Amino acid sequence: MSSDRFEELVGEALDGVPPELAALMDNVAVFVEDEPPLDEPDLLGWYEGTPLTERDWGYGGVLPDRIVVFRGPTLRMCASEDEVVDEVHVTVVHEIAHHFGIDDERLHELGYD
Repeated sequence: MSSDRFEELVGEALDGVPPELAALMDNVAVFVEDEPPLDEPDLLGWYEGTPLTERDWGYGGVLPDRIVVFRGPTLRMCASEDEVVDEVHVTVVHEIAHHFGIDDERLHELGYD
């Protein structure tokens, strides 16, 4: 799958976020990168920043949080484009949930591994 098509799928996953939740997302940018860090070759995505639940009156003047979706490991684990679509959706929702302060344990309970 081309980089452009993969980025398109990430955009579609973002477009699928309910408007009431998308409106609450604050100071966060989403990126697609080909590969994760060498020490985590199977990582599909990651969130880096200060979750909304941890921001207080002193939060300000900081770079945007980053959500990164990794193309390489996603494509390697999926056998079809339909699987890639599903996995990109799950990964985007998972990382947005971290932006909202939801941890991996709760995401696992909700089925977003």
